[in-house]
Amino acid sequence: MHRAADAYLVKRGNGLTIIAGYPWFGDWGRDTFIALRGICLAAGRVDQAAKILLEWAGAVSEGMLPNRFPDRGETPEFNSVDASLWFIIAVHELKASMGARLSPADRERLYAAAEAILHGYSHGTRYGIHADADGLLFAGAPGVQLTWMDAKVGDWVVTPRIGKPVEIQALWINALHCAADWNPDWLHLAATAEATFGERFWNEAAGCLYDVIDVNFVTGTKDASIRPNQIFAAGGLPFPLLDRARTQQVVAAVEQRLLTPLGLRTLDLAHPDYRPFYRGGVRERDGSYHQGTVWPWLTAAFVEAWLRANGATPGNGQVARKRFLAPLLANLAEAGLGHISEIADGDAPHTPRGCPFQAWSVGECLWLVQFLAGG
Repeated sequence: MHRAADAYLVKRGNGLTIIAGYPWFGDWGRDTFIALRGICLAAGRVDQAAKILLEWAGAVSEGMLPNRFPDRGETPEFNSVDASLWFIIAVHELKASMGARLSPADRERLYAAAEAILHGYSHGTRYGIHADADGLLFAGAPGVQLTWMDAKVGDWVVTPRIGKPVEIQALWINALHCAADWNPDWLHLAATAEATFGERFWNEAAGCLYDVIDVNFVTGTKDASIRPNQIFAAGGLPFPLLDRARTQQVVAAVEQRLLTPLGLRTLDLAHPDYRPFYRGGVRERDGSYHQGTVWPWLTAAFVEAWLRANGATPGNGQVARKRFLAPLLANLAEAGLGHISEIADGDAPHTPRGCPFQAWSVGECLWLVQFLAGG
């Protein structure tokens, strides 16, 4: 996998970036920043990670980073609420890896980009993105797909998730805590948002988190669909938002309803919109993309949450390697040889689908190998 990771690192201007997948993806902001900790940091490519983040730091516009750098000189697309937040978390992880090796000039460039993002998000930017009075982050506009569940066919946004999506709050609060490392002024907003999150996102009846609250900007409305996005409140980010008791409940719900050998389903099997297979024409495929299809990259966040819930003992580490990592490593011999596929069918036998060579699938698997080895 370390050799496979080389294929995703490419030149962008005077710096570097990460191709999201082969054969048909370009360099996507969200994918780049998620994949970076495995493809670069876990693999010892720390200098390359710095070059990637420094290259992207110059692309901030109205407090946002583009979700995609299109080819042929086209205008960058800014239709993502999470890409910019993943960037701040990647900067935090780079700083932890490089320490004093990160030059003052480079540090200042990265911090300035992060500050521009947080100011843009807190005061308001494109697509209704803004911090509400409760500290949580609103995002969404009709006809636009802003989260990683971003499938769209013509004018049909399959999973619009307008309002306050759960993983966006986890990313937002984590980004605020990361930025507080160099600017303590962000701590107050982080504390406000975190307290509100605990009060408003817990679904007592289901024993897990709501997927979206204040749906379509209607205060008090809730989407109780059981999706994997809630796992980022319990694992996969530097600052978990749940105590151990709630972490145990979230992990149990996700494990029971979403876990497969190749990753997490994007929707509960029992939901009426669940789609068991990713196949058919464009509309059928995109309609199932986040309605049951399995995504391997989510495994790493789940395993970290699972160990928080069950105890990070050597014995549980061995269980995790056997139950969760081994099936991913078996995928190296399927589809894209030596790589991890983008997606898989929700129903058994969980046939690999989509891009056979996917950066964040490989990157998160590399990170998980290091994490379970105690690195």
